[in-house]
Amino acid sequence: MADSKEFHTIIVTVLNRVGVVARVTGLFSARGYNIENMIAAPTETKDVYKIYIGITATEKEAEQVVKQLNKLIDTLKVADISHKNHYITREFVLLRITCKKNRSEILELVNVFRAKTVDVTEDHITVDMSGPGKKVERFIELVKPFGIEELVRTGKLAITENDSEK
Repeated sequence: MADSKEFHTIIVTVLNRVGVVARVTGLFSARGYNIENMIAAPTETKDVYKIYIGITATEKEAEQVVKQLNKLIDTLKVADISHKNHYITREFVLLRITCKKNRSEILELVNVFRAKTVDVTEDHITVDMSGPGKKVERFIELVKPFGIEELVRTGKLAITENDSEK
C-alpha cells in the first residue's frame, strides 16, 4: 500500500544571504514538488530568516526534502512540524468585499470572526483576519455570496508551543 500524501509545514531557518530563497525553491522544483504556500520573513535575530513552506507529500517524501534542505549551505535548521502536537498555526487574509445593501450583515460577520475592518467605502469593505486555516476558510465561504473583489492570503505560519524544538 502506497503512503498517503498529507499537508506538511516545513520551517527552514536560514542565514539571510542573496539567493537563499532561490536555492530553497530550486530544490523543490528540481525534485518535482509543488510548493502550495511559502512565506520568508526575518526573525528576532538580524541576519536570520525563517522560510515557511507548505507542501503535500508522503511522510517519506517530506523526510527526503528535509534532508536535502539541511544540505544547503545557508541552512541553520529544518523542521517538519506537521505531525507534532505542540505547535500553533495561523493564516492571514485581506479581503475586499462588495457591499451595496448588505453592509450590516458583513460587519456582523466581521465581528463574529473577530476580524478587523481596515477600510470602508460606499461600494466595499476591506477586512483583515488571522486565525487557524479552517476559521479563515469558513469566513471566506460566508462572505463569498456578497462578492469578493480581491483576496490575498498568506498560507500557514507556524510556531512551536515550547522551546524544545529549537
